[in-house]
Amino acid sequence: MTWDILLTDCRAATMAETGKPYGAIEDAAVALKDGRIAWVGARADLPAGDAKDTARLGGRWVSPGLIDCHTHLVYGGDRAAEFELRLKGATYEEIAKAGGGIASTVKATRAAGIDSLAASAAKRLTEIAAEGVTTIEIKSGYGLDLENERKQLAAARRLGEMHPVTIRTTCLAAHALPPEFAGNSDGYIDKVCTEILPAIAHEKLADAVDAFCEKIAFTTAQTRKVFETARRLGLPVKLHAEQLSDQGGTQLASEFGALSCDHLEYVSDAGITAMAKSGAVAVLLPGAFYALRETKLPPIDAFRRAGVPIAISTDHNPGTSPTLSLLLMLSMATTFFRLTPEEVLAGATRHAAKALGLQKSHGQLQTGMNADIAIWSIDRPAELSYWFGGNPCGGIIQNGAWVKKCA
Repeated sequence: MTWDILLTDCRAATMAETGKPYGAIEDAAVALKDGRIAWVGARADLPAGDAKDTARLGGRWVSPGLIDCHTHLVYGGDRAAEFELRLKGATYEEIAKAGGGIASTVKATRAAGIDSLAASAAKRLTEIAAEGVTTIEIKSGYGLDLENERKQLAAARRLGEMHPVTIRTTCLAAHALPPEFAGNSDGYIDKVCTEILPAIAHEKLADAVDAFCEKIAFTTAQTRKVFETARRLGLPVKLHAEQLSDQGGTQLASEFGALSCDHLEYVSDAGITAMAKSGAVAVLLPGAFYALRETKLPPIDAFRRAGVPIAISTDHNPGTSPTLSLLLMLSMATTFFRLTPEEVLAGATRHAAKALGLQKSHGQLQTGMNADIAIWSIDRPAELSYWFGGNPCGGIIQNGAWVKKCA
């Protein structure tokens, strides 16, 4: 056997459910070939073979590449001015009435060309990926018509072609009501279902469909129409659910076999039971919780008791979570939500992969899985959520090739 890359003198947080914390292997070796993990285990058990490139890592930890499973990375402009207004006492409603909020991002996104959108998003992607993120989901939802939803998703696809990161795209046309449909949300949902989603699916621009089910967005009945359309088009669904109130969105999403339900501060016991039965992942977004100064915590213990997998993501967006650090989100999730360091790392690897439908190929160091690996200059995996403000990622391998080689 000849491997492309052999990692030795390392410790592996495989994140496989082996019964050991972090699925850890002390004094590990990881062999890579043809973009896949060919072998992983204790170095003493390494089968005989040669390697084109052997990297001795000096006791560093290796883990699956991190997965940021909920972002809105492609958009025009920013909302820093609104941030200042909120700090001076302006309410979100006052800002929205003055043309701010999502409407301002929609305006800036519609005005931007695809080259501009891709270029600005690329800068943000570079920052996020530097922390060992090898897979990222990018939603649309700031175009709100076919031309501009298509433009956002095409820009996201372009990022995957230009950068060594796996991109999954999600059509979030049912994000907010565009100005031309003011007072006519049913009319807009009809447009989403008859025009936007069919075209996006035909052009293969989206890997999933999302919606925002909330009092300030769309009803469960309207969301059902979106999900029925997605099902006909063969696209899996996700849902922004129970962020500000309990609308029963989790039950609806679970009925459609949703990959994930996201936010979930106000989810009910019935919603959690539905998620547990359907296998939906709970994606928690501590950046939005922080930025909005929320006090209502997601029901972590109820998720644990029900066996609902918990993922952690940045929710990067210009309005309510303008963060560029998934590692910071891991720290916030331990501090705000009282998750354990092992839970949050699973939430950015194994469970995040499941939230994107990638659990068979990503999120664990297992034979046959994608060779996406982050290499960390730490003494124990808990440090990934213990430290905040720094970046201990010393090396990155994407699809079996070095993106950043350890010094």
